[in-house]
Amino acid sequence: MSSVIATTAVRGRFLDIQNTVAQARDLHDQVRYVEDGLLLSENGKIKWFGPWQDGQAQLPPDLQVQHYPDQLIVPGFIDTHIHFPQTEMIGAYGEQLLEWLDTYTFPTEMQFADPAYAQKMAAFFVQELLKNGTTTALVFCTVHPQSVDALFEAAQQMQMRLIAGKVMMDRHAPEDLCDSAESAYQDSKQLIEKWHGKGRNLYAITPRFAPTSTPEQLARAGQLKAEYPDVYVHTHLSENKNEIAWVKELFPEQNGYLDVYHHYGLTGAKSVFAHCVHLEEHEWNCMHETDSAIAFCPTSNLFLGSGLFPLKKTWEKQVKVGLGTDIGAGTSFSQLQTINEAYKVQQLQGDKLSAFEALYHATLGGAKALELADKLGNFNLGKEADFVVLDLQPTALQQLRQSRAKGLEDSLFALMMMGDERNIHSTYIYGQCAYVKDHAA
Repeated sequence: MSSVIATTAVRGRFLDIQNTVAQARDLHDQVRYVEDGLLLSENGKIKWFGPWQDGQAQLPPDLQVQHYPDQLIVPGFIDTHIHFPQTEMIGAYGEQLLEWLDTYTFPTEMQFADPAYAQKMAAFFVQELLKNGTTTALVFCTVHPQSVDALFEAAQQMQMRLIAGKVMMDRHAPEDLCDSAESAYQDSKQLIEKWHGKGRNLYAITPRFAPTSTPEQLARAGQLKAEYPDVYVHTHLSENKNEIAWVKELFPEQNGYLDVYHHYGLTGAKSVFAHCVHLEEHEWNCMHETDSAIAFCPTSNLFLGSGLFPLKKTWEKQVKVGLGTDIGAGTSFSQLQTINEAYKVQQLQGDKLSAFEALYHATLGGAKALELADKLGNFNLGKEADFVVLDLQPTALQQLRQSRAKGLEDSLFALMMMGDERNIHSTYIYGQCAYVKDHAA
C-alpha cells in the first residue's frame, strides 16, 4: 500500500462509544448511533464525521462514496493479547497451561528460527486479523528477532498499527528457544531502535512469563523499560494456579506473582498483563496504583481450564482492561466469538455483560488499555481511520434473529452471540479498504 493516502468517503449506519468511562453504567450516555452517517478520512485520519445530511457539503467533487446501507460500521476491533507464532497450533488437545507449553507451544515456535517461515506465517496472521475485523493487536512473537521483523514488515505493508516484541526467555524451556539475559537485552534494544514508532509500529518488551526468565533477565527487561519509557511491556500473569505456585517457589523473596514484575520495574501505564484470572487483593491494588492494564482472554481461559476472570472487578478497582483472543490457546481470531465467551464467563459468576460494554472493551476500552485512546477506538475527529463494516445477517439463522431484534442493543447483542468472521463485510485500515469478504482488497 502507498504511504500517501487519498481521501476516502464512507456512508452507512455508524455505531461507537464517544468517550472512555469510569463505570459501565455510564456507557449508555456515550453510545453514538448515526442511522445515515458519513465518515471522511484523509491521510489515514478522520477528517469529518456526522449525519449524511450535514456531510454532503464536505464531499470533494468527483469523490466516490462507499455506501453500506444495510450494514453496521463500528471502530476496528482491538486485540490486546495474541501470539502470532501459535496460529498453526490452535485447538491443540488435552492440556492445561504448563503441559500445553511443553507439548505444543515450544515445538511450534522453534520453526520461527527460519526467516522465510516467519514471513509466511506473518502474512497469514495479518490476513486473519483483517478477515476478523481486528485492526490493532498487541502481539507475542518468538525468541527469534527475525520473527519480529517478519511481523512488523507484514503489518507495515498494510499500514496497520501493531504492537509486538521478541520473547525474552532464558530458562525452563528448550535450549533452542532460550536466549540469555544479555542477548535478550541487546536483541530487544536493536529491535526497539529499528521498529518502535516507525510508521504505525510500536514495540513491547516481552518476557514470556516470570518462570522462564531469570532474575538477571527480568532486571535487564526493567533496564530496557527505564531506557525506553515510551515502549510497552507485555507478559502473562496469574493465568493458572500451578503457574502461580511455581512463581512463588522461584521468587520466594517477592510478595506474589505481580510483585515479581513490579520489583523489576515492569509495571506501569504501558504494561499489559494477560489473564489475571487469580489476582490477590493486593495485586489488584498494585494494578490500579501503577495504571497497568489487563488483557481478558475468555476463550483461552476456558480452553485451558484456567478459570473465570472477574471482569466486574476491573470497574470496582478502576483497572484498565481489553479483550484478547490469545491465539493459539484461544480458539478464534474473532472478537465477536471472544465476546460470546466473555459473556458466558460473566454469567457463570452471576454477572452480566451488556452489548454496549462488550463493544467498549473491544474498541475504545481496548484502546485505553493500550494507551492509544487518543488515536483509536471511535470516530472522533483526528483519530486514525480504522473501522469494520459488519454484515448482521450472513446466515439464515442470523437473518431470522435480526428480523426479531428489539432495537439496536438487542441487534448488537445477537450479533455478538452468533457472529464470527462471516459477519465481517470489509475492514478499513488507515482509511483504506484492506479486506473485503470473499476477495482480497
